[in-house]
Amino acid sequence: MKSAGVIGAGIGGMSAAIRLAGSGYKVTVFEKNTSPGGKAGNIEVDGFRFDTGPSLLTMTDILKELYESSGEDINAYLDIRKLDNHCRYFYSDGTVLNAYSDRDKYFDEAVKKMNITREKLAAYSNYTKRIYDLTKDIFLFDSYKGMKSLLSFKSLKTLLQIRGIDSFRTIHEANKSFFEDERLVQLYDRYATYNGSNPYSAPATLNLISHVENALGGYYLAEGMYGLTKGMYKLAEKKGVEFRFGEEITGIDRDGSDVTSLRTSKGNYTFDYYISNLDSITTNKKFLGEPINKERDELLSTSAMVFYWGIKGVHTEFDTHNILFSNDYRKEFDELFEERVIPNDPTVYIYISSKFAKKDAPEGYENWFVMINTPANNGQDWEEEAKKVKKIILKKMDKITGKRIEGNITAERILNPKLLEEKTGSYKGSIYGYSSNTKFAAFKRQPNRSKKFDNLYYCGGSAHPGGGIPLVILSGKNVAEMIKAD
Repeated sequence: MKSAGVIGAGIGGMSAAIRLAGSGYKVTVFEKNTSPGGKAGNIEVDGFRFDTGPSLLTMTDILKELYESSGEDINAYLDIRKLDNHCRYFYSDGTVLNAYSDRDKYFDEAVKKMNITREKLAAYSNYTKRIYDLTKDIFLFDSYKGMKSLLSFKSLKTLLQIRGIDSFRTIHEANKSFFEDERLVQLYDRYATYNGSNPYSAPATLNLISHVENALGGYYLAEGMYGLTKGMYKLAEKKGVEFRFGEEITGIDRDGSDVTSLRTSKGNYTFDYYISNLDSITTNKKFLGEPINKERDELLSTSAMVFYWGIKGVHTEFDTHNILFSNDYRKEFDELFEERVIPNDPTVYIYISSKFAKKDAPEGYENWFVMINTPANNGQDWEEEAKKVKKIILKKMDKITGKRIEGNITAERILNPKLLEEKTGSYKGSIYGYSSNTKFAAFKRQPNRSKKFDNLYYCGGSAHPGGGIPLVILSGKNVAEMIKAD
């Protein structure tokens, strides 16, 4: 029986572990925390339950395939439901726009409130679909293998239609060409943040993210997103995966081009194959001695500051997912990526799972996950920053909604980039590893197979194909298939 050791019980690590265990491999997962999930975790504060990270589920066919390939019925593990409204957007001019999942209903809403026609909205939808169709097999559903991937038939077919993937414009430049209304440009620019990037720098190819959410659909789990972690953990255990919680990896031993063992405080463990679901930059720097130069450091994705608030009252002006936009989007991203500071007027994301999972908050209360993008951790005084940010957010809510929230906060927990780095191992708290702020960023992302060690593999949001639940699940699939092929 071949064996595999996995560093980290995140979504990507469990995805790889489930597939390998189902194919007869003996799999052991090491997790320094006491529970699975990684960034897709769960906390309870004074009677409120919060998802700690991802809050939206897309590309559900990828998740369904994981269970089907294991011979399991996904419905026995997860209760997946489609969102009626992907997000409620609040603008500084008082406009409130609902991005309904029903295309016609959303078009009606946008035409009514924005300077746009149905024809232009349809043209943009077709544009994002074309990018997705041309790139999905190269950048999403296949493990990037360097020149071998680029010279494949599918890649060459795409490269012959290079203009179709719109890689020579930025996200903002492309969206500006479709929409005259700056509010719509801002809405579609926002999708760059789904992998921690800057819409004024990242290639317009990433506009495919809009298609993934708006055309393929946005979903939620009836018990909250942590239900995904629990469901995958349950499946992994059923397949015979061994989890060693509270056991942190302290070293990776090598001999030439092979990894030979994993070290923990409890001993050394030897396997045939080794998989790191830990942040790839941390893995390479901390355990494999790879230097991080300043140029690469500047390409880090954004981190985040999250306030987990227990809120008194049921606030119908907010939906499950909400965005309070900044007044000057370009300035916000300049502050994040050029000045490396927290924006003075940040865009605020509010996720309220108790809108559908009533047990997540006591009766008559709601659980608010309130997040802003921040730069990575470079030694900032995050406690002082949190005090400033809280005031900014509350003032912004008062201004945009006309409602004072501060007096309704009955419970609070705060996550900052430093804590994120300590808890999950994300390098400097950067959520997605390296950003996609250059045309060739996709080719520089950590491949699923190590270039230096024959039996070392990488999965998770910092590895190919990228961040977000479906892509992280795919990264685990890529790794498992590579190992089985080897």
